[in-house]
Amino acid sequence: MEKKQIGYERIHHLVVRQYEREQEMLEELRKGNYTLENPYVVLNPYFVNPLTAMILFKTEKEEPVTVTVKGKEEAGNITHTFPAATEQILPILGLYPEFENTVEVSLPDGRSHQIKIQTDKVENMPYQADYIKTTSEYMDGNLMFVTPAGDSLAGGYDYRGDCRWHLVEPFIFDMKPAKNGHILIGSNRLLNMPYYTAGVCEMDLIGKIYTEYRIPGGYHHDQFEMEDGNLLILTQEKNGATGEDMCVLVDRNTGEILKSWDYKKVLPQDVAKSGSWSEHDWFHNNAVWYDKKTNSLTLSGRHQDAVINLDFETGELNWIIGDPEGWPQEMVDKYFFTPVGDGDFDWQYEQHACMVLPDGDIMMFDNGHWRSKNKEHYRLNRDNFSRGVRYHIDTKNMTIEQVWQFGKERKNDFFSSYISNVEYYRDGYYLVHSGGMGYNHGVTCEELPVYMNLEDPECVLKSITVEVMDGEVVYEMHLPSNYYRAEKMRLYHDGANLTLGKGRVLGCLGVTGEFETEVPAEAKGNLLPDYCQANLTEEDDRIVFKAMFRKGQLVMFQLEKEDDPEEVHRYFISTSAKKFLAMCSGTFLPKDDREVTLNVDKEGLHGVFDVRVIIDEEKFETGIKLRFE
Repeated sequence: MEKKQIGYERIHHLVVRQYEREQEMLEELRKGNYTLENPYVVLNPYFVNPLTAMILFKTEKEEPVTVTVKGKEEAGNITHTFPAATEQILPILGLYPEFENTVEVSLPDGRSHQIKIQTDKVENMPYQADYIKTTSEYMDGNLMFVTPAGDSLAGGYDYRGDCRWHLVEPFIFDMKPAKNGHILIGSNRLLNMPYYTAGVCEMDLIGKIYTEYRIPGGYHHDQFEMEDGNLLILTQEKNGATGEDMCVLVDRNTGEILKSWDYKKVLPQDVAKSGSWSEHDWFHNNAVWYDKKTNSLTLSGRHQDAVINLDFETGELNWIIGDPEGWPQEMVDKYFFTPVGDGDFDWQYEQHACMVLPDGDIMMFDNGHWRSKNKEHYRLNRDNFSRGVRYHIDTKNMTIEQVWQFGKERKNDFFSSYISNVEYYRDGYYLVHSGGMGYNHGVTCEELPVYMNLEDPECVLKSITVEVMDGEVVYEMHLPSNYYRAEKMRLYHDGANLTLGKGRVLGCLGVTGEFETEVPAEAKGNLLPDYCQANLTEEDDRIVFKAMFRKGQLVMFQLEKEDDPEEVHRYFISTSAKKFLAMCSGTFLPKDDREVTLNVDKEGLHGVFDVRVIIDEEKFETGIKLRFE
C-alpha cells in the first residue's frame, strides 16, 4: 500500500481572514436590498465567538439603532444603542448557546423588528454555573468573564449563571479591559509548550482582532496597559536557558520593544525555592503591575514565593514581600519586611495577581501551595487554604501588616494550588477568584488539577469566584472547570463601537533556535511513517509541525535548501516524558502525551526548502517544499 505524504495546510493570520469576512459582509449589504424588516444576519462573524452575530441593513437617513438581545427572562435583556448611520452594521452580543435567540431592533420613529437567531451547540464550555448567588440588580448588566486554565475556554456568565459569551479559539491567560473599550488577552497561537503564545491581542468582545503584538520570547500570564497606552508584557529570552523571568515594554503603535527587565540581574536563581521550583523555571513570573506614584514595577514570582518591586527606570530591586527563609541574610536585611500589628499574619506562598492599591497597599491571591519554604513543614493540599490578602507596607521602616484577607476561613473548600486572582473595586470591596480547585474521588488532589485523569468522572475541576463588600459575600459563582482569572465587565461599552478595516500584526517572533550538530542518518527515500500522523501548517510568519512519536525516539525536523545542500536548518524535537511543575494554563496540553508540536518562525529563512524528518537513524521524506521570501 502506497504511503501518503504528511498533511499540509496554508492559512493566513486570523486578522486577514476576519478582514476578508468583513469585506464579504459589506459587499453583500451594499448589493442587497436589506432593510429593518429584511436584514442580513451573520452568525459568528469573526469566526471566534459563536454567541455573537452581525445584523446588517440600510436606512434612508442617518439614524441611531437600538438593539435588545432578549434574555430568558426580562431581567436578562441586553440593550445597546448604536450611533446614527445609514449603513447599519450591528454587532450582536449575549446570545445563549444552542437556543433560538430573539433580537429586537428598533428605530427612533418607533418601528421595530424581531429577529430569530438559532445558535449551535458550544463545545468546551459549561452552559450554566453549578451555583450562583447574585441578582440582576447587583450585576447591573455586567457578566463575569473567565479565561482558560483547564478543559474549558474563555466564557462570560450573567446573573443567572448562563453562558452568554464564549471564545472557541484558545485565547488564554489574563483578559483585561483596555481604556478604549477593547480587551487585551493572550494570543491563540502557541509558540512553545506549555503555554507560551505569540503575544498579546487587542480585540473587541465580538471577537475582532485589531492588533496582535508579537514578542520574540513569547507571551505568558499577564500584561498591563500603561497610561500612555504602551503595554507591559511578560516574556522570556528567545531560545534562553530559563523561562518566565523577563518583562518588556511594547510600543502600542509600532510593536517595538522599548525597554526590558531581566530579573536574573537582580535576583539569585538558586535560593528560597518554592516546592514547584525548577532550574529552568526558577522565578515563574505570573503577574505585573505598574505604580505611577513610585514609578515601579511589582512582579509576582511563584517559584520563590516572592512579590518583588523594581525601579521602572533602573531595574534595581526596591523590596521583596515573602517568607525570608532561605534567602541570603544580606538580602533579608536590605529588602524584606518585618511583620507588625496585633492581627493575624500569614506570609503568601506561590501567589498570583499582585497589585498596588491607591494607598500603596499590596493585594494578591495567596495560593498557599506547600505553605512553607522548608520541605519538612510542607502542607498537603487537603490540609491547606488559599485566600485573597491585602498587606500594608511601610517602605521607610520596612514593616508589613496584614489588613484584610478572605478565604482562610473556608479552609480547604477554597484551596487552589495554582492560578487565580483578585480585583480591587474600592476599600472593602473586592473580587477573589479561586480558579484552580481539583478533587480526586472527593478529596483535594495533591497534583496540579490539570494533570488528573479527567476521563474519570470522580476527578473533578472547579473554580469559585466571590465578590466581598464590607465583609459580606455579595456574589458567588461556582463553575465545573479551572479558570485562570475572572473579570467583571459589560458586553457593550459606550464609545467602543466596531471599527471596520484590517487588523495589524506588529512586532516579530524572532529566529527559532537551531540544533547545530549534524545527526547521522541514512536517507532511503521513504516517506514519514503513517504512525506519525504528521501535519504541517504554514502561516504567514511561521510553520507548525505536529506529529506522534514514541517516547525516547531521537527526532530532528530539518529544512534543507533546494539549491544549496550546505544550508540545513535543524530543529530538535524532544520525545522524552516531561511534566511541568507549573501549568497555569493546560489549554494546549495534548490528549495523547506522544503528540509533539514544533513551531519554526520564518524570520531568517530565505529560499526554497525540502522538509525532512530524522527518526533515530533514518531520514524520511515528507513530500513538502516550502518557499520563504
